[in-house]
Amino acid sequence: MRMMEIIVIVVNFLFLGRLLFFSRGLSIGNVILLGASVVVTALQILLEGYRWQMIPAYLVLLVLSLQVFIYPNKYTVSASMVKRIFKGCLSVVYLIVAVALPFLLPIFSFDKPTGPYEVGTTTFHFIDSERREEYSDDPKDRRELMVQLWYPASGSNEPMAPYTTSPKELARGLASMISIPAFTIEHFGQVKTHSHQEALLSGEEKTWPLLIFSHGMDQFRNGNTFQLEELASHGYIVAAIDHTYNAAVTVFPDGRSAFSRSQLDDGLPVLDAHMPVWTGDVKFVLDKMEQLNDGVPDGRFRGAIDMKRVGMFGHSYGGATAMQMLLLDDRVKAGIDMDGGLFGRLAPDTGISKPFILMNAQDTEDYYMEATKNQSDVGTDSSEGLWSELLQRRQLALKAGSYSLTIPHTDHMSFTDFALYSPLLQAKDANIRSIHRIINDVSLSFFDKYVKGYDSAALDEIATRYPEIGFVKH
Repeated sequence: MRMMEIIVIVVNFLFLGRLLFFSRGLSIGNVILLGASVVVTALQILLEGYRWQMIPAYLVLLVLSLQVFIYPNKYTVSASMVKRIFKGCLSVVYLIVAVALPFLLPIFSFDKPTGPYEVGTTTFHFIDSERREEYSDDPKDRRELMVQLWYPASGSNEPMAPYTTSPKELARGLASMISIPAFTIEHFGQVKTHSHQEALLSGEEKTWPLLIFSHGMDQFRNGNTFQLEELASHGYIVAAIDHTYNAAVTVFPDGRSAFSRSQLDDGLPVLDAHMPVWTGDVKFVLDKMEQLNDGVPDGRFRGAIDMKRVGMFGHSYGGATAMQMLLLDDRVKAGIDMDGGLFGRLAPDTGISKPFILMNAQDTEDYYMEATKNQSDVGTDSSEGLWSELLQRRQLALKAGSYSLTIPHTDHMSFTDFALYSPLLQAKDANIRSIHRIINDVSLSFFDKYVKGYDSAALDEIATRYPEIGFVKH
């Protein structure tokens, strides 16, 4: 919870206790306490913003204000033991409800990036005139993408960017995945990041390496802000793609919203067949980054993007896309797959032949271990057959110097911001901020070596720093 929210709840709880157990009516003490409650509540709404999770605290102020003026004369509260117990229970229930809602659905925060640079962010709307939108019935519709950049910034006077500028649309898009009503997460618009909106690009380096991020199916481009900001703070330009109609929602500058239409539950063949849409998105975005490097459409990035130093990372289906881009595009030098099954084109028998990390969640590794025990000729349309097939693909990919690791106490969504949304969404026994630090440390060390070309010491020390993740080179 935020500081002002805590103060509002504490003050209103004290006010409630005074009126229930000690003194009621229009006394000087009650007026002072009422005034303090009004002030801190008003400040909370003014400084931090109203949100529905605080309604229990707001309602108590309203009810108790009426109580003060209903009893114009001061009198001391006296009651039987039974009534006191009842009032005590009522107070405890109020406190639990008032604390639980903002605690379980918090205005969450991100750890401050550890790099030497401030972080800037900006968003672009790109239209691929060469590809039609396959989710549209109109053959004239072209593929449209929203792409957000995070980058080393010059100065820090620009306002901090919100987590999302379209909280209602994002809440609606995520609601079905989280299985909660959309209104419960509309407060995402109040979450602040550490990125400065529309900041100037830092001039400390002549050029900056580029990283592409691809989200998981039905996720969204900002969904790994913990990682995007960290990499940018260490001297990378990071471009994150909303894969339109496979993202939770894509909101275009003219206000149109494209919600997910993913229908990819029919097994491995469908997931394989859909991959060219995503790799096509990435290739197109790489082309647009080349144009951006030429100053089109934003002069801030003219000559500043080093297209010879390009890496890619992604989560889930986006992680599979990262591996595919290693196979398909010479511009991508190194890639990270964060807990993604290897859908699409198979790696050759000799391996990927480019630097590659496969990060696994503990839950995923458990499935792979079970598949190892039960490898058979079962078809890939069954759960057992699917995991067996994915295991074989993983074994092909983890050749010729690829890396793998498994982070304990993680599930599939631990590699995103998802667990920050609520304590209820964290994997069992997980310390999500510690998990995110491991992910960031591994990602940065890997890209520093294979994209920036730095000394390999940091990456070589990963296994020593985090022996619990089983970091190995194959």
